[in-house]
Amino acid sequence: MLGAAGPFLRPQRRAGAEERRRRVAPLAASPPPAERGEEPLLRGIFEIGKRSCDVVLSARRLRWSPIVPESPAGDSSTVLQDEEEIIEMKDVFSVKLKRRRFVGQKKGGTLLGITIFKCLHKEENKLTDCAVHLNNLSEDHCNSWFRHLKEILNGFQNRPKSLKVFVNPSSHKREATHVYYEKVAPLFKLADIKTDVTVTEYEGHALSVLKECELQAFDGVVCVGGDGSVSEVAHGLLLKAQIDAGKGTDYIPAPVRASVPLGVIPAGTTNILAHTLYGIKHAVTATLHIVMGHIQPVDVCTFSTPSKLLRFGFSAMFGFGARTLALAEKHRWMPSNQRKDFAFIKTLADLKPEECELSFLPLQIPQEDCHENDRKKKEKNKKKGSKDQWHKIQGHFLNVSIMAIPCLCSMAPRGLAPNTRLNNGSMALIVVQNTSRTEFIKHLKRYASVKNQFNFPFVETYTVQEVKLQPRCKSGLDAKENTYLNATSAEGNYPWNIDGDLMEEASEVHVRVHPQLINLYGVNTDDLESSKATCNCI
Repeated sequence: MLGAAGPFLRPQRRAGAEERRRRVAPLAASPPPAERGEEPLLRGIFEIGKRSCDVVLSARRLRWSPIVPESPAGDSSTVLQDEEEIIEMKDVFSVKLKRRRFVGQKKGGTLLGITIFKCLHKEENKLTDCAVHLNNLSEDHCNSWFRHLKEILNGFQNRPKSLKVFVNPSSHKREATHVYYEKVAPLFKLADIKTDVTVTEYEGHALSVLKECELQAFDGVVCVGGDGSVSEVAHGLLLKAQIDAGKGTDYIPAPVRASVPLGVIPAGTTNILAHTLYGIKHAVTATLHIVMGHIQPVDVCTFSTPSKLLRFGFSAMFGFGARTLALAEKHRWMPSNQRKDFAFIKTLADLKPEECELSFLPLQIPQEDCHENDRKKKEKNKKKGSKDQWHKIQGHFLNVSIMAIPCLCSMAPRGLAPNTRLNNGSMALIVVQNTSRTEFIKHLKRYASVKNQFNFPFVETYTVQEVKLQPRCKSGLDAKENTYLNATSAEGNYPWNIDGDLMEEASEVHVRVHPQLINLYGVNTDDLESSKATCNCI
């Protein structure tokens, strides 16, 4: 173990013959900072992994190289530059003074050095935490380094210091509480993030709390639960933003952005939003994205009737996807997996199309064309106004999906809507027309494969800005059809599956996409690197 550290302290370990023969550079001959493109803040000696190392700290990096001690012939100490290791400071999320304490001792103790905690990128989009120990027994030396390291970490933007946390104890296998207190809370504590935790007791509890919450006291909001829980919190955050902005909540054609980011800790069954943000269902990965302050702006939809706002959301299904959810909700007494499997099989067995009218406004993509005729055509189209651009289709549809995000999950690795993105200002409209049960099952199976799930004559896809869906009342239904409709929805209402949450509505629903309306903690999965990383943590 090293005592007072400085560049002139001689390590006690003797170099072997093989080590002495290596080509090494003298300690004083290290490349100047200008050549490295960074100004050193501190330089000293620490023991790292039982080796004495020359350690240099800059605002961007922490780097160290092992030191070869003085040889018996009297040669000066040298640094093995070809063994230099580097930590990018942007990957560090916590630094602590390391002390030895006796059992029951809570304060004080013998100083051993500094521990640096970094975020390590693993395979399959997974993140994990890693500790590097810089051992040194000097109080003054370690305190100086500790202060500089903390100043660098405090300079990173978007890293939260205080979070409002919602935990849904009823999600999936009732594992959310365990996930939070065993995996998430320890990392928040390590990163010195203060938390205010609400364990929800009923549906709508988080929404009620958010409406009255003073969000300016927090840097972000976190939800631990499934897709339905996350949808409720996201809706509450955006609704709170409209209230704070003095807007009415009955009809909001141009909503304001949410004031704080939302973090998603997956603890549900499907976890579509978590998969879409992180590329994986992994609580530690989700937590580290929050701790590191990785911010991703995301598009959000509003679902409205002609007279009122129904809710905010990221995706919706009408028809088969909604009927399945409605039936599952009526069998809450069953275990989660059994309930969803039963509802899926039952709805598939009673497969019936929905008669409705769809109107949609296609996304207007500007074409980069220098021809004068094309420019004149564009100007003419703009003058026509949006009314002439609306398209209308009417018929019997097995399922209608409206999605502003790709909606990745384990059952659909390419996504339910692979052609859209998190924040490109558009929605994917996927219409499955009436067909045989066999063909519909083939379509569903394609989601789990790499094949194109839309390559069927009865499936149509559109890239749109707005959608209006008007169900048509069915008359002359036989007893079986009436039983099917009544078993899955309230009389006169049609079920909607919005982000895994059930909504029932009888009238026309108008869906609009609002670009980058909320910030979520996470990344764009298109940018995730699949390369493996190595860790030299001690």
